[in-house]
Amino acid sequence: MPKQKLLMIGNGMAGVRTIEEILDRNPDKYDITIIGDEPYPNYNRIMLSNILQNKMTTPEIILNDETWYTSNNITLHTNEQAILIDRLAKTVTTTKRNLTYDKLILATGSRAFILPIPGADLEGVLGFRTIADTEKMIEISQKYKRATVIGGGLLGLEAARGLLDQGMDVTVIHLADWLMETQLDAKAGELLKADLEAQGMKFLMQKATSKILGKSRVTGLAFKDGSQIETDLVVMAIGIKPEIELARHANLPTGRGIIVDDFMTTADPVIFAVGECAEHNGIAYGLVAPLYEQGKVLADYLCDIENTGYRGSKMFTQLKVSGCDLFSAGDIKENAEIKGVTIFNSIENKYKKIFMRDGKLVGVVLYGDTTEGSRLYNLLKKRRRTNRFHTCFTTSQIG
Repeated sequence: MPKQKLLMIGNGMAGVRTIEEILDRNPDKYDITIIGDEPYPNYNRIMLSNILQNKMTTPEIILNDETWYTSNNITLHTNEQAILIDRLAKTVTTTKRNLTYDKLILATGSRAFILPIPGADLEGVLGFRTIADTEKMIEISQKYKRATVIGGGLLGLEAARGLLDQGMDVTVIHLADWLMETQLDAKAGELLKADLEAQGMKFLMQKATSKILGKSRVTGLAFKDGSQIETDLVVMAIGIKPEIELARHANLPTGRGIIVDDFMTTADPVIFAVGECAEHNGIAYGLVAPLYEQGKVLADYLCDIENTGYRGSKMFTQLKVSGCDLFSAGDIKENAEIKGVTIFNSIENKYKKIFMRDGKLVGVVLYGDTTEGSRLYNLLKKRRRTNRFHTCFTTSQIG
C-alpha cells in the first residue's frame, strides 16, 4: 500500500517537532515533504537572542541539520514560499513548483508585528524574528552606535541586551507603566528596570511612537507627546502576527490565527494547523511549550492513536538576560476574586508573590530567586488547594 503524502508548510520549531512525534509513532506511515521559506534547516528561534548576546553562533542553534531530513526520508525545500492552496485539487503552489498532498499541515508560524506608522519602511527598521534579522542587527552595530528597541516585553529586552553586547547605546521605548506588564506585577517590573539600568540600558516609559524619522534610513523617533530622540537602528519587538494569509485565501476560517479544534484540525478535515499560526479556543499561543503540546496531539491524530485532544496550555515566562532572574506563570492580576501574598527581601532584591483564588494557586511572580519556579508551576498546573500560602513558599525560602 503506497504511503500517504504528508505536506507541511513551515519548517519551524512547532512543525518539525510535530514531524518528529509522527516519526516516533509510525515512521513508515507518510511520505513527508516540508516547505521552508528561510534558507536554513530547522533552528531554535528562541536562541536568536543568544547569538545577539555573543553566547552562541548560528550553527549552534540548528536543531535538525540536512542529514536528519535525509536519514528520515523527508524532502525539504528551503528558501521557498508557498503561495496558494487548492483544496479541491489538494495541491500547494510554491514560488518554485506544484506539490500534491493527502494531508496538509500549516505550520506557517508568525512574523514580527511592525507598527503601521510613517517611516516603518526605512532602512534600519527591523523586526527580531529570524536569523537574517539577527545578522542584520549585528552588521548595523558595526557601523552605528545608537539603537532603539520599541517594546519592553520579553523579546524586546533580550534584543536590547544583545545590542548592548554588540557595543551599542540602547534605549528601550515602552508604552506601559512597567516592563513586561503582562508577565510581571509593578514591583517586579520596577526591580527588573533597575537591574537593566545598572547594566547600561536606558528606558523611556509610557511613550507612544508616532513616526520614524529619516529620508532613506532611520535617524530618529518622534512620539505622540511631541518629544523626539535620535537613533541609527530601530528594532520592533511589540508582538507577533500569526501567518494566516495562505489559509484565509483558501477559505479556511481564521481569527487571529487559523481556527482549529481539539485535534488541530481546520474546517477542512485533511488540513491541520499547529504552532503560532493556530488559534485554539480563541487563543494563539506564542511560547514554545504549548506548541510542542499541540504537536503531540496532532501526531497522535495523524497516526490513528487515541487521544483526548488539546485542552489549552498554562504558560510560564523566563527572561534570558544575565543578572535578571525572573519567573512568571498564570494569572497575576489581583481583583475581587484573586488575591496576592508577597515576600520581599529588599537587601538582596528577592521578590516572590503568589496569587490565590478560592484557596488555590492561580499565579506566581518570582524575581531575583527563581529556584521555586518549577515547584510552583507544577502546583499551578494541578490547581492544588494550598494550606494557606506557606505551603508554596515561606520566609525562610527567600533568603
